[in-house]
Amino acid sequence: MQRHARGNAYPVILSSSPCFRMHACAHCSVMPAIDAVHETPKRRGKRERRRSKRHKGRGRAPWPAAARTDNQASDATAMETSKKDNLCDMHRSRRRARVLAGALLAALLAAAALLAVYLTYRPAKPQVSVSRAAVYQLETAGNSSSPADPAAAAAPYAIAARAQFTLLLHNPSDRAAVLYDGLLAYVTYRGEPVAPPAELPAVVQELGADVALTPSFGGLGGGAGAEPVPVSEATVRALAGDCAARRVLLRLVLLGRVRYRSGLFRTGWRDLFVRCDVTTGVGVDAGAGGVPLLEYPQCFVDA
Repeated sequence: MQRHARGNAYPVILSSSPCFRMHACAHCSVMPAIDAVHETPKRRGKRERRRSKRHKGRGRAPWPAAARTDNQASDATAMETSKKDNLCDMHRSRRRARVLAGALLAALLAAAALLAVYLTYRPAKPQVSVSRAAVYQLETAGNSSSPADPAAAAAPYAIAARAQFTLLLHNPSDRAAVLYDGLLAYVTYRGEPVAPPAELPAVVQELGADVALTPSFGGLGGGAGAEPVPVSEATVRALAGDCAARRVLLRLVLLGRVRYRSGLFRTGWRDLFVRCDVTTGVGVDAGAGGVPLLEYPQCFVDA
């Protein structure tokens, strides 16, 4: 919509079109309008005299100057108010868009920085392997020379075992140290424990270091035989067959908790689970100990 202010040689456009608002919003101000409000008194007088002459030539009486001035002032005020309202709304929307874009960019930069720090200092799970195995006794309770518990010896099916394993823990990270606590190890055969569990001391493993743990089962060093542990009939029969073949598969399990320390950063305690399937050569001469490892397994670690 276009509207001409009375008494003005130039049209004053009052428009709500997007093009006009975008053009006017370049400086976030009202476009200058050439009307009586912005004219100097000298130019206004000359313009009034020219209009008077034109109206007299056409046979019409000119509008009173006061009325024209009031109409022009009201039109200019309405135009300025309308433009200011439209421009302020657009300016606010654009400012909100810039603020949102800045906040999104800052969040992306913060996320990238956190990801870089995590990738740099993230802990790596320790690697565990079995470097040595010594089986001093592994037989059914009926063949045990001196059982420590007569009630266990009277059990229908039981296995007595005395063994020692050497676990090698490797920290692959060169930025985070590993702390172990509450370590408990036990050994199983065919899914059934064959010796009482063994407790291990707490360990602090520095960057890239190797730590050896030596859990012993069955009361080594006491001079007496191992305590028989009740098992199923199928397990006893399977042990007799494996001993005849001089090849026994034992599973060594290590439980506990672990945490990682990298500079000032420390993680909370996490559950540690290590499983190693060890295949050893064993037979009637198992009492000599130091039986050979037929396989050097890479243990499964969950930490």
